[in-house]
Amino acid sequence: MRPRVAITVGDPRGIGPEIVHKVLRDPPPPPGADFVVVGPEDIIGDMPCERIVVGEGGGGRGEGGTGEIFLPPPSSLSPSHAGRMTGLQIEKAVSLALSGDVDAIVTGPAEKRALHLAGFEYPGHTEWLAALAGGVDAAMMLAAPKLRVVLITTHIPLRNVLSELTVERVVTVGRIAIDALRDWFGIPEPKLAVCAVNPHAGEGGLFGNEDDTVLAPAAKALGAVGPYPADTVFLRAMQEETRVDAVLSPYHDVGMTAIKMAAFGRGVNVTLGLPFIRTAPDHGTAFDIAGRGIADDSSMREAVGLAVELAKRRNS
Repeated sequence: MRPRVAITVGDPRGIGPEIVHKVLRDPPPPPGADFVVVGPEDIIGDMPCERIVVGEGGGGRGEGGTGEIFLPPPSSLSPSHAGRMTGLQIEKAVSLALSGDVDAIVTGPAEKRALHLAGFEYPGHTEWLAALAGGVDAAMMLAAPKLRVVLITTHIPLRNVLSELTVERVVTVGRIAIDALRDWFGIPEPKLAVCAVNPHAGEGGLFGNEDDTVLAPAAKALGAVGPYPADTVFLRAMQEETRVDAVLSPYHDVGMTAIKMAAFGRGVNVTLGLPFIRTAPDHGTAFDIAGRGIADDSSMREAVGLAVELAKRRNS
């Protein structure tokens, strides 16, 4: 079956509209799929695909056929207005996925502060999408050609990580990852590694005991290897002789830093555990270069390509 993929342009003040235009126009997007772009009419009006208008206008315009994207500077919209427009796009894309009108969604970059100001008060897309899907358990994966990282905790203060890091949570996230790697990525027997939370994996309790009391039992329950120290586990994961299919990372920045150092511009954010496929680029809104026509669309192109690939595999 030929999959249908919905793409949101994200925050109108950022680079999302530009990179979506680039992916859909020049060169063409991945073959074998149909695309539905969701966003304000003055931004998506010249997109070469099916369009669904959401929001009250982004304040910008696309120059059809020229290859150049003319967008407003970041200051031309209030954060709350931009956040509302972004949130409405996401809600519409999810409704399309839940109704079966599309097989996958790709979301453009959003600013969390703007979403909060607009009343969408979730820590991030992972938690928001899980709620929109009916309160399912979801997990955040960053996927690149040689490395996949799944976050055990996401957008919380570092001081709260240890209290949130329980055997139950690690096992839950690990099982979500195993299911997705098997069912979405086509890996029959996924192998996971667990990243330690303390230096030297705690050094036998000298630098903390969470690796021994939480992560080690969870790794055993999952049939995973580790916990291994953060300064080596990602290298091990990418080396052929010790390669694993994904690394479970105890907190946001250690996992995100690893994936961006390994493959910035080629990484893709994948939300696991949802009843539909969702991907996104591995970067934010980049307000500092928005409207200048210089944004790199590589990660968005990877996100669209992976969404198509996963949807085809799931539909087969």
